[in-house]
Amino acid sequence: MFQRLGLLIGLVIPALLTVASAAEVRGVQVSQDGGQTLVQLRLSQQPRYQVFSLSNPHRLVVDIEGGRIAPSALPLPREAGPVRQVRFARQPNGVLRVVLDLDRALEHGSQVLPNGAAGMQMLISLRQPGMAAAPAAPPAAPPAPPVARAAPARPAAAPAAAQRNTAASPVRSLPSGAAGRDLVIVVDAGHGGKDPGAIGPSGIREKDITLAISRRIVALLDEEPGMRGQLTRSGDYFVVLRDRMERARSAQADFFLSIHADAINNRQVRGSSVYALSTKGATDEAARRLAARENAADLIGGVQLANKERTLASVLMDLSQRAAISTSVEAGDVILGELARVGPLLRTSVQQAPFLVLKSPDVPSLLIETAFISNPQDERNLTTAQYQDRVARAVVAGVRRYFYDNPPPGTLVASLGERGAPVQPVEHVIRRGETLSAVASRYNVSVRQIRAANNLRGDRVVVGQVLRIPAAQGT
Repeated sequence: MFQRLGLLIGLVIPALLTVASAAEVRGVQVSQDGGQTLVQLRLSQQPRYQVFSLSNPHRLVVDIEGGRIAPSALPLPREAGPVRQVRFARQPNGVLRVVLDLDRALEHGSQVLPNGAAGMQMLISLRQPGMAAAPAAPPAAPPAPPVARAAPARPAAAPAAAQRNTAASPVRSLPSGAAGRDLVIVVDAGHGGKDPGAIGPSGIREKDITLAISRRIVALLDEEPGMRGQLTRSGDYFVVLRDRMERARSAQADFFLSIHADAINNRQVRGSSVYALSTKGATDEAARRLAARENAADLIGGVQLANKERTLASVLMDLSQRAAISTSVEAGDVILGELARVGPLLRTSVQQAPFLVLKSPDVPSLLIETAFISNPQDERNLTTAQYQDRVARAVVAGVRRYFYDNPPPGTLVASLGERGAPVQPVEHVIRRGETLSAVASRYNVSVRQIRAANNLRGDRVVVGQVLRIPAAQGT
């Protein structure tokens, strides 16, 4: 695995204004390995763009029609390898011009790839003249299946996965003009079949509790406009861990949730916890997939790795994994906040561990320990339909809040969000390093509107402060 050399450093400058439908540059990163330099632009959606080089002095120019720089992309990178500086400017015709100042003439190639729930990413390779080039564009991905009805791929020996009766799904009234694909949330009931999981003091089996809660989560997701739930197992049978992860990838899931009930020898311990994948787990999985890429039709973010040289394949894997883990942790924080309303938390922040079931390189994934089945009180709670429903509702509320705050382009949720359609008022919890202006830009509202909605006299905010976000007023 190559070592990433690019560091995001520089001065913060204001974001440029543009219409809400234009592509937004949310991050810029420069990496180098040997004679090749790779530049990644994280984008909110598919851009209309062109890339070309200039000389005297040497520059690479990326023009994005109607684009803008988001606060999250700042500060821009400085010197890294042949890239002396990254800068941008707004052209009179509304084009966002991103310029890479180079120390010599280089050949280049570019491609735009899916970036999971985060949107899209543009990858630009810079190389010495005559150096072998990576393919300029990925092979066409197979057409997406009708995700609301698709069953996950599985080996012939595995028990049949649940086939949801979509005809029984509730009829949902949508605002006029709302359109887009459904978000797919794959829900994994931990254990099953020959693996009972943990067993509570009264003999309750974890595999039964997780299936009941998972079924309830899927039922609630199916009631949400723009969301569809799918189970990895619908009954009491065993599914190997890697198969659970791959079923989510086969379904082109936007998120994967693995539901469990914790256990420990100390029966006094109780509470919920949420886990995302650790860096160690991601590194191990990347090594495994990269080693096997030439012998398997492995897709990462819709791109086949087999026809990519190792450096580019490694970069694609790294970028995809980083985006998936970042999304997982952010969504996990929201879900933890909802679970805190149901019962005690074992940990108040998302933990990270190398769980195999979380190792999908391009699907954000969380393992949720709903409670301690080894604790008599938690066990009694977990066996009641009322408590199972409360846990399921908390998980769905967290998923819903996260995706309305971060709607993937082209989804019905994004369409509804533009119309201020979320059922509950939008709230934002201030995180470390955030400013009021950055929050305003994220939600496409003005600082003045946020001040008025929260009775703020100035721009000072503190970590943990909850802000009410008013509906955006136009563009």
